[in-house]
Amino acid sequence: MKSSRKAWATAVALGVLAASGATVAAATPSAPSAPRVTKAAGEDEQLQKLYKDALAEGGRLVVYAGGDKPGQADYLKNAFVKQFPKMKVDTVVDFSKNHDARLDNQIAEHKVVADVVHLQTLDDFPRWKKEGALEQYKPVGWNKVYDKVKDKDGYYTGLYFIGFANVTATTLGDNAPVEAQDFLKPEYKNKLVFTYPNDDDAVLYYFKQLTDKYGFDYLKKLKAQNPKFVRGTADASAAVGTDGYVANFASSGSSSGLSKTSIPEKSPWVAWPQTGAILKAAPHKAAAKLYMSWILSKQYQEKSYGWSARTDVPAPAGRKGIFDYTNMNPLGLGRFMGDRAALDRYKARVSLYVGDVKGADPADPEGRLGLYPVDQNGTQG
Repeated sequence: MKSSRKAWATAVALGVLAASGATVAAATPSAPSAPRVTKAAGEDEQLQKLYKDALAEGGRLVVYAGGDKPGQADYLKNAFVKQFPKMKVDTVVDFSKNHDARLDNQIAEHKVVADVVHLQTLDDFPRWKKEGALEQYKPVGWNKVYDKVKDKDGYYTGLYFIGFANVTATTLGDNAPVEAQDFLKPEYKNKLVFTYPNDDDAVLYYFKQLTDKYGFDYLKKLKAQNPKFVRGTADASAAVGTDGYVANFASSGSSSGLSKTSIPEKSPWVAWPQTGAILKAAPHKAAAKLYMSWILSKQYQEKSYGWSARTDVPAPAGRKGIFDYTNMNPLGLGRFMGDRAALDRYKARVSLYVGDVKGADPADPEGRLGLYPVDQNGTQG
């Protein structure tokens, strides 16, 4: 997600390279730097070999990326093409729940047009593995990826962590709400904007944690604040700082400069490993392997936003390790989504409070994507 992940990077005060340098400096002086250089060179050599294979295949790649705004994943595409300029890449962004249905249809009809998918719908990947829909492949850097976020057999893996926390108007200064109870203060009535929790499972999980901790009375009080609900976390974040809206939680910020992000110290929040895989019937498997290996390479992970999927890349400057927060479990969303019956029951109950979802799909407002999109314009493969 382009704008939201950039803002989240600001929120976490990224300093991965600096932190990495500090780690190296703290090492024993006699420890040579050669092993690190050799390892980096080893990964680069592997990537170059994969690049040659991808070009021999035709140099084409189609990625389905979960998101709620066209162009949200362009930061990935642009960085990939910058390193591998002869590749032709299209990244199609849509709600993960739309992409997974689209992929189920493509798989069933034996007409798969996507090569790589990285989605929020974490429960899909074990199912697709069981159904034989995924390619078994352990990308470059595989051994450094957290065991907790990858399939032991190599069918899918977390690629990076996305976090949803608070987004508040910069005009609030130090008075901005941080903990969940702060959003119930009288001064925020008519000034809150949220993503429909019954439209996004990560947002729904955020609300689920709040009602588990504070009861449904919390949701009643939040509803009494007369918040605005919109489709998509990007639109909810972008609204903060405009038209009188000053706060939001369960999203990852915007790059407008009108808002800032923060992590609650006590209240629950959400982060999860955005998970990726190669389709078994992918038209461009060599390109898919290059992309998956590139995104998990240490070179990219050190420069990426937020928390890395690799154990050898430090947490963003000023932040704890992704598994070190007492009020956030990065594996929680996956477990929540794994029990669809319970999830759907909770979603139905929440819908009584927030109402039915209204509005067009913000990632596909004109309904162009269809069944077999190979680009954001909806060209059918």
